[in-house]
Amino acid sequence: MLAVVNVNGILSNSNSAMISVLDNGFLFGEGVYETLRTYNRRPFLLDRHLQRLRTSAGLISLPVPLDDTGFASRINETTSALNAPGERYIRVLLTRGTGDLTYDPAACSEPSIVIIVKPHVESLSAAKVPDIKIVLSSVMRNHPDAINPRIKSNNLLNNALAMQEAIRQGAGEALMRNYRGEIAECAQSNFFVVRRGEVLTPPLDSGLLEGVTRNFIFEVAAEVGIPIRECVLRPDDLEHADEMFLTGTTREVQAVTWVDTRQVGDGCPGPITCELGEAFRHKAHALTTE
Repeated sequence: MLAVVNVNGILSNSNSAMISVLDNGFLFGEGVYETLRTYNRRPFLLDRHLQRLRTSAGLISLPVPLDDTGFASRINETTSALNAPGERYIRVLLTRGTGDLTYDPAACSEPSIVIIVKPHVESLSAAKVPDIKIVLSSVMRNHPDAINPRIKSNNLLNNALAMQEAIRQGAGEALMRNYRGEIAECAQSNFFVVRRGEVLTPPLDSGLLEGVTRNFIFEVAAEVGIPIRECVLRPDDLEHADEMFLTGTTREVQAVTWVDTRQVGDGCPGPITCELGEAFRHKAHALTTE
């Protein structure tokens, strides 16, 4: 894999990058992360991603050793070191750091910061929204009293198990329910349905991560005059949706055309999904050329 990795300020390639096996991010999954991409070679919504990183870190009492300027500088150094055309995929990881085989955070003297940069492969043309098949997973989203969904944690076993199930069924994403049986989110993205011209998405108290792209879509929808709101969704609502789509940093807006063995609408990306996808990309490019 063509990638540049920055481990605590040291640049290397993906084959030679090293972090201690005694890092608590490896030992216990004690860490948080953010995934970004660039438009026009500039990190998109970096300030929002860093704010969420700080929120996640605060919820596990993890110090953040860099300010936003420091993170931006380190990200820029890493992206500039990648010798490849096109846009960049960026992953920022913050862990408890190197310590010992103990849960005591005092055993770790300093957090670790890892930045991974690789080429971002564009999956769609300027005029088309890609589509995907998803499955309704049997894997329940973590109970919020067990793991606060506001923590974007490096420990992704819950998501990985749901995705393993989806992959076995030939799907590209897993739709997960909460402990009440309500729709929460997908393993790697936020979920939306369109019903009678209105866009609906599960509320935060359904136990989902507040997606940066999810919030941005609310802004985009308001600008183009498409009604959008939070609404508790249940599996039965999937049968009555005119359109469905996912949002995420690398997905942008992605139409859902199949759920399990059931076709959504006419099996093509719907008009509202396409309008939001095009408006999203237009606004993203505009914001990164200012």
